[in-house]
Amino acid sequence: MRSPELPRRALGHIFSSGPLIIAAASLVLALGTAVECRSITHLPSLIYGLILWGWWGITASILWQLGRGGSSLLKLSRRNMALHGLIACAAGVVHLMLLGSLAIFIAEWKVQAPVIKVLTAPINPNRFGMEILIYGFILGLIGSIQSQIRAQREALGAAELQRQLAAAQLKALQMQMEPHFLFNTLNAITTLVELGRQQQAAEMLGNLNAILKRTLERETPEKIPLSQELEIVENYLAIEQVRFADRLHVHIKVDPGALHSLVPCFLLQPIVENAIRHGIANCEGEGTVEASALRDGNRLRIFVRDSGPGKTAASSGNGIGLRNTRERLSYFYPREHSLQAGAAKAGGFEVAIDIPYESAG
Repeated sequence: MRSPELPRRALGHIFSSGPLIIAAASLVLALGTAVECRSITHLPSLIYGLILWGWWGITASILWQLGRGGSSLLKLSRRNMALHGLIACAAGVVHLMLLGSLAIFIAEWKVQAPVIKVLTAPINPNRFGMEILIYGFILGLIGSIQSQIRAQREALGAAELQRQLAAAQLKALQMQMEPHFLFNTLNAITTLVELGRQQQAAEMLGNLNAILKRTLERETPEKIPLSQELEIVENYLAIEQVRFADRLHVHIKVDPGALHSLVPCFLLQPIVENAIRHGIANCEGEGTVEASALRDGNRLRIFVRDSGPGKTAASSGNGIGLRNTRERLSYFYPREHSLQAGAAKAGGFEVAIDIPYESAG
């Protein structure tokens, strides 16, 4: 599953870069205005452009910071609309008076008139209306952008929470499944010791040690190559063959193209354990467990069959092993997997798994 950390960083970068983007846009517009007036080398034209657009750049930066800080001023409400209307009027008047002051301080544009008349000369209905429109445009644009960013952040936060909950659930499933296997094996070892079969108990402990070592090396959740998963299954089957001796026959057939496919760790072991506990253990004579895997295009198909009765309640797909396997597959491959368990046509019980093929590289 993809972590939302990268999109989260991108959104944070957009938030922090907002003032720089606003400053760059204001500078470009100021230079463009200077060129329209005369030239960027003409100081009065350049000053006019900087005051004209620098004012709106500062205003936009203030609004951006307010939104970034979570201020309620950018939320849509009648109170806020009225407040922004007053701010827009005041900002428009001050801005136009600031532009009018250029006719006092720049000799080339100097006007012989009372100061108050010079300062208020730019304030006319058309220009004042334009100031209101520009303020409204900036407010709406910043509000819209930050609203989208907040929505994305909330969505990422929800996705991260869902991922953490799913990972916690998976961990709980594995903690439930692995002790289940461990206790069964330790009980078998205890039985062998009580029967005086120390050599076989030692062999079983050696195989159990190999399985536990593999388990402790991994992190949760994790996928491993099918070849490594088969090693775990072989160690487990070695344990069971000590218990069942000549009663248990094992056949494993794997397509070479499937060996490097990634599968969830401990995917096959609980299924094989079910086949032996609820299939072979109920056979009066010898029993067979068959496991096979093949790659079919971009799919990996895995089959586990046993020659047991095939209709026991415990092997109906609702036991701990199969139930946990279903939930783990749902975690790793949501809506991209299938697990079918039931009586095989040729007798016995069969579990068929179909998951996407992922190369281990």
